[in-house]
Amino acid sequence: MDAAQIEQVRRFNRTVTGRVGVLHDHYLGRDRPIGEARLLWEVGADGQDVRRLRDRLGLDSGYVSRLLRSLEAAGLVTVEPLPDDRRVRTVRLTAAGRAERDLLDARSDALAGSLLDPLNAGQRARLVAAMAEVERLLTAGTVALDVVDPGHPDAEHCLRRYVAELRERLDTGFDPDRSLLPDAGELRPPRGEFLVARLHGEPVGCAGLKLPAGAPAEVKRMWVAPHARGLGLGRRFLAELEARAVAAGRDLLRLDTNKALEAAIGLYHRAGFREVPAFNDEPYAHHWFEKRIGGDVA
Repeated sequence: MDAAQIEQVRRFNRTVTGRVGVLHDHYLGRDRPIGEARLLWEVGADGQDVRRLRDRLGLDSGYVSRLLRSLEAAGLVTVEPLPDDRRVRTVRLTAAGRAERDLLDARSDALAGSLLDPLNAGQRARLVAAMAEVERLLTAGTVALDVVDPGHPDAEHCLRRYVAELRERLDTGFDPDRSLLPDAGELRPPRGEFLVARLHGEPVGCAGLKLPAGAPAEVKRMWVAPHARGLGLGRRFLAELEARAVAAGRDLLRLDTNKALEAAIGLYHRAGFREVPAFNDEPYAHHWFEKRIGGDVA
């Protein structure tokens, strides 16, 4: 990795931490550090379960427990188990907690304004655009790809969203019973694999790999949630599935898609797939692609 890039990242980190005031225990002029303030904000108006808070913030359970105990002692939150599942603890703001969160919101707005105020209009636009790009790239790096069973709740969530989006976007609608979608058994080892992408613990995408005996590998059911698009997940899915197909001894990877999915078609071209004649009878497909993979690719 480039040493100059590493140094630039470190300078950026020092500038940001100093400028936004996280180097002391009285963040935004309140009697708590930024960790407690951020946790209070993440709880939100409707409450949140502790596990999701941990996933969202990327914190270990012991540290989150210490933060919550401090907020409880200050009378800002309550932490109680769910009546129907006492293993799940839910955090809710008290009236004092809601008032504190509102105050933190107002002071956060003022802090953001203080960063922009010394700049002219052009500089403000450049800074905000650069921040948006940094946020996008940092967020992309936090997405995890995991192999899961197609029957896992996160997998089923993504597959329901996948079907719902196809129904909305395709001119003909979409009926899964008419499609050549693989059944769950075709996406379980050794016949295949299924990946789920998670952002802060939330499932935001999926992709399946079919490994039929004596036939090329196939990409199936690839979907990315609209709010997670632009993070490069499509490219990551394709690269990961290609690597897994190679590991399974395959030298050809195939997929099909509908003409309405123009962004996906562009992605496949950029990823090195070439369009070929139809290799199946998928009623919703207009384009068929394949890619030679493995060490002997020309």
